[in-house]
Formats: sequence, C-alpha cells, structure tokens
Amino acid sequence: MAVPADEAGNVLHLITSKLPYLPGALRQIGEYLLAHPRQAQSMTISQLASACGVAESTVSRFVRELGMDSYHSLRLSLAEATFATRSAAAGRDEEFVYEGILRGDEPPAIVGKIERSSRQTLAQTAKQVSGDAISRAVDLLHEADAVVFCCMGSSSIAAEEGVMRFTRAGKKCLLYRDQSVQVMLATILTPRDVLIGISDSGKSTAIVDAMRLARQTGATSIGITSVQDSPLAELSDVPLFTSNVAGEGLYGESVTSKWGQLLLIDILYATYAARHFDDTLHHLKETYEAGIRHSRSPGVPPVES
Repeated sequence: MAVPADEAGNVLHLITSKLPYLPGALRQIGEYLLAHPRQAQSMTISQLASACGVAESTVSRFVRELGMDSYHSLRLSLAEATFATRSAAAGRDEEFVYEGILRGDEPPAIVGKIERSSRQTLAQTAKQVSGDAISRAVDLLHEADAVVFCCMGSSSIAAEEGVMRFTRAGKKCLLYRDQSVQVMLATILTPRDVLIGISDSGKSTAIVDAMRLARQTGATSIGITSVQDSPLAELSDVPLFTSNVAGEGLYGESVTSKWGQLLLIDILYATYAARHFDDTLHHLKETYEAGIRHSRSPGVPPVES
C-alpha cells in the first residue's frame, strides 16, 4: 500500500526521516531513491538493487522498513510523491504569509492547515525516533551533574520545557537566554556535564559554537535538530532528529516545527522518569511541596494547578 499522505507527507519525507538510523545497505537504497525518485518509480526490483549495489532481498527489507507490504507499493508511493513535488513547484509563484496560508484564507481553512501541519510534524518525528539514541541520551542525563540547555528563538520553548521537566526530576538545569552567555558557559563545563543544543536548522552559530566548546572541555552533548548532516548533529554525542518542516526566511521560524522538539523533550523526560521511577517520584513530590510553600508566602500569587 502507498504511505498515507496525511501521516508522512509523502514517501520521500518518510525516507528522509528514517535515513539517519538505517544500516549501510539500506541507507544506500534510501539515498538513491531521494536522489533519483522519478527514475526509481519505473524500475523493477532487480534494476533498483543493481543500481544501489545490493541484493534484491535487501530492497525487500527496505520496503518493510518503510512499513509497506510490497515493492509495487513503494513504486506507487514514489509516483505520488514526485507528482506532489511537481504540483508544489508549479504553485510556488503564489505568495503566502505563513506555512501555506494564502491571501483570503478563512479561519476554518487556516485551522485545518495549521492542524495538519502540526499533526504531520508530530507523526514524522515519532516515526524517526531511535530507541537506542533515546536510551543513550538518558544514560548521559543520569550521569550528569548539570544539564545545560543551549538554544535561540522559538527553540527556547522546548528548552524551557526541558528545564522544568528535569528540574522536577531532580537534575540541576541551566538555561540562559543570552547567546553570548551560553557560549561562555560552554567553556566552563566539565566531563560530568551535559549540554543539550536545540536548533531546527542545526546551523545556528551560537549553538554550534557552544557545542564545539563543550566538546573541548570533555562535556557530552545531545543535539536536537531536523537536519541530519548539520554541524549541530555532527558535534553531538547523541543526535536526535525532528521532522524537517520548512518555515524560515521571509516567513520567520516555523512554530509547528517546534512540536517535534517538544515531543523529543517529553520522550527524553518520560524515558528518564520511567527508568528512575522512585527517585523521580520523590523529587516530584519535593518540588511540588516547595512550590506550594512558596505560593503561601506573603505577597506571592497562589500556584495554579
């Protein structure tokens, strides 16, 4: 069967999301399909195997990795994806102000577009999450004396969520909004600290500089980005990838793309909490009670539940 458009955008997006985690032979197939989607849609399985330098059984394994039931389904999905790409290219002359929002769009249409974009981001990010990568990241967090977040712009939303989550789980967390301070802080990290760098493009200068400096101090790092071959990913001990959703340039940062960052932070926290259940529960109770006591202090607004 073809990949449902509302779940993965198209098969090229699905392949892109899975590519960082595929073993060598399967990755060769994925890279070939991304580079030659129109040619591949008319190839037999033996022709594709020959073009990629792999066995036919490896192509069949690749098809199963995508969640499809036959090679014919892959060819059909490639045809649909290339048609969608051509259609999108034909409509690029039409201007929009935010993630496909066009002149004259009414609220119901806008709600639908934003909802689909957000759902697609979450679905694509969830599909490409590596359990092994999450496990390795949680190991680093458990061993860390301090967890330092490095971010800019709307990526700060996920960083602030991370600070709240892991502080309540008993980890010492640091986050400074000023990028200069973030870079300076990276120079005094120790091998017992973890830096979490968050950048959708993976190219933000301050974040990349901080990651590089942290590596020089011996600190470990976790990177959250949508671009697998970005400087941020290359500098990360454990890179974690979100869905690649366009939203830069004239239109500003994509807010829906941040759903993927928030999802990964939640997954990291939930995995950490499940692995260290009793300790996390203890710290949750302590921090909750501290918040209640603080809210009862004179002149302090009550804590809202």
